[in-house]
This record gives sequence, C-alpha cells and structure tokens, in this order.
Amino acid sequence: MSAVTYSDEITSPVAASRVFKALILDADNLLPKLLPQAIASIETVEGDGGVGSVKQINFAEGKRSIHILVHKINALDQENLSYSYSFVGADAFMDKIESISYEVKFEAAADGASLCKSVTKYYPKAGVEITEEAIKPGKEKTMGMFKVVEAYLLANPEAYA
Repeated sequence: MSAVTYSDEITSPVAASRVFKALILDADNLLPKLLPQAIASIETVEGDGGVGSVKQINFAEGKRSIHILVHKINALDQENLSYSYSFVGADAFMDKIESISYEVKFEAAADGASLCKSVTKYYPKAGVEITEEAIKPGKEKTMGMFKVVEAYLLANPEAYA
C-alpha cells in the first residue's frame, strides 16, 4: 500500500532559528523538562545524535496507550533549519503501521516570526487504511507540544538566542 501524506503549516511569533534549536537540536533535554507529565526522557540509543542516529522517546507513566517510540534521524540541516526522521518502532500501533516519516522545515516570516512546514507520510501495513480521524489525536498532541515550547521561548527571550 502506498503512503498516506499529510502536510501542515504552523505560524509562530518566535524566530525560526530559536524554535529549531529548542524543538530539534535540544529536544532531548528540553521536552522532558517542559512536559514531564508526558515525556519521561529522550535518549540516543545508537549514533552520536546526528544523521543515522536512533533515538528513543520514553513517555511518562499514566493512561497512555504508548510508552515508547523509536525514531531514526534521516537528515539534519542546521543551516537551512530542516530535519527529517522516521518512526521505526513503538510499543503501540506498529501492528498497523510499517513506519511514519516526518520532514520539518522552519522558515523566517515577517516581524521576526516563523513558519514551520511539515510533511508526514504514513506507511500502513497491507490491508490497513489510515484515516485523518485516526491520526488526529497524534497531531493534536504534537501541536500541544509545539505550543508549550513556543510559550517557553516567548517567556524566556534569551533562551536559544
């Protein structure tokens, strides 16, 4: 079955370079601090943190259906503020999904703001249909995480400057 592709754009009043540094380059440290109720830790399990590295996101205990996500970094371009990675393992939903790939690019916008463009490709297993409704909760959680990081950066203008 072919990939199911979704594109999104998010505008932020925070400069693209700051959002990229916080959300991409320092996510392993920052996200567990800002979202301890959701993310227990992010650790590099293979590689040096650059392209080809494998990272594991360990979610906080609670009423979650997923506890672990494993992703591989496919590309990291600090100059052009772009990043791509693929989820290659999890303790949930992998019975329906072969993998999920993400491409994210941050661009400067007017008045020091930024635009985050993302493309997500879901590769379902044979016979499985991926619907917008099925991925909606994940998209909402991702947006919530983005907004928490954005609020932190707005409240701390020196952070990631």
